[in-house]
Amino acid sequence: MAWVRWTRIWLIGGLIIGAIALSLVGCATLVSQINRIGNPNLLLGNPSAAIASLSTPENYLISRPQYALSYNRDKGIPNWVSWQLNANWLGSLPRPEFTADTSLPKGWYQVSPNDYTGSGFDRGHVIPAADRNRDPSDSQAVFLMTNILPQAADNNRGPWEQLESYCRALVKQGKELYIIAGAAGTGGIGEKGRQSVIGRGKVAVPASTWKVVVVLDRPGLGLTDITASTRVIAVNMPNQQGIKDRKWQDFKTSIDALEKLTGYDLLSNVAPAVQTVIEAL
Repeated sequence: MAWVRWTRIWLIGGLIIGAIALSLVGCATLVSQINRIGNPNLLLGNPSAAIASLSTPENYLISRPQYALSYNRDKGIPNWVSWQLNANWLGSLPRPEFTADTSLPKGWYQVSPNDYTGSGFDRGHVIPAADRNRDPSDSQAVFLMTNILPQAADNNRGPWEQLESYCRALVKQGKELYIIAGAAGTGGIGEKGRQSVIGRGKVAVPASTWKVVVVLDRPGLGLTDITASTRVIAVNMPNQQGIKDRKWQDFKTSIDALEKLTGYDLLSNVAPAVQTVIEAL
């Protein structure tokens, strides 16, 4: 009968539409998960909810195999950089040249290495060169100027470098680290005195540099392995001369204090109960 045939068609159509809807929901869920932790360098979370959109030039997400970062177009420096560190990333390649990041959206100013020349500030890597020097493409990625900020020489070559080396020493002991680092405030003191901008006003100079390190016992662990007893390191160092001989431990702080300073949710993917404990340490 005709009505039976049409009923069957209606039922089959409904099932197909339902299946498509479920598939789309599943895809959306998968995309959400990928956006959340698909890049292993973002395991701890996206501190400022950065997105790769022209509508957020002050919080523009750049996601690469080597790291993820939030770039601030108007300041010409990253807000934060997040990366995984284990022995697989370490090598002994020579340092490449600093280069402008040509992947930035059309019309955005591309900071040049020359913008730092004669400024009295180092071209300071946020993710250090030695953390990505096994593969040439990895090494070049950390020399893009979107990973660089104006850093006082005594900060960059003193306690900041000490902590970088200490992190790699932990990795050589078999640990795996997840690190988030960035800058805060305005105005640093370089070799030519205090400045708030360099590069003809295109590059902002921060007042301090900060870093969070989550130490896991071995490579391959994940979010569920971050517990209330997991070791964390948090520092905030003044971006100024005169601190080269200070120890990095002199600048230890808490993640809670850094979140108050920056307004970021630095461990947003970690279980809330665990965050409460380790962020207060």
